[in-house]
Amino acid sequence: MTQNLATLDGLVPERLRPKTRKIVLEGYELQVDIGFHDFEVGNPQRLMVTVEVWVDERSFAPDDSVASAWNYDFLRTEIGTLVAGRRFNLQETLAREIYDLVAARRGVTAIRVVTRKPDIYPDCAGVGVELSSS
Repeated sequence: MTQNLATLDGLVPERLRPKTRKIVLEGYELQVDIGFHDFEVGNPQRLMVTVEVWVDERSFAPDDSVASAWNYDFLRTEIGTLVAGRRFNLQETLAREIYDLVAARRGVTAIRVVTRKPDIYPDCAGVGVELSSS
């Protein structure tokens, strides 16, 4: 199969070559002790996290080998570790900490972090915050 791919090299027009490369963790559902109201403190609630990470070409796997891939398992694992056994008053604080954690990684050129509490209001899909480098 590698031989067939090599014969296609150079056939994609320059105008159609990828301009950006994005890795996404979407709708990661966590139980988080978050909120400043008395009824929220000490009562973990459902929180949805989405992280979009644009990476440079060198950090986006050029082939099908694990060794050359940007480790996106890191997103789920580190975010889970960040919230485990900890409480936050504000989504803004949690979003900022996730943002900083991911932005410091090798190859990141842009980032977007969204947090949402889906169970706050019965007439809303969720309330939350978003941080983005663009």
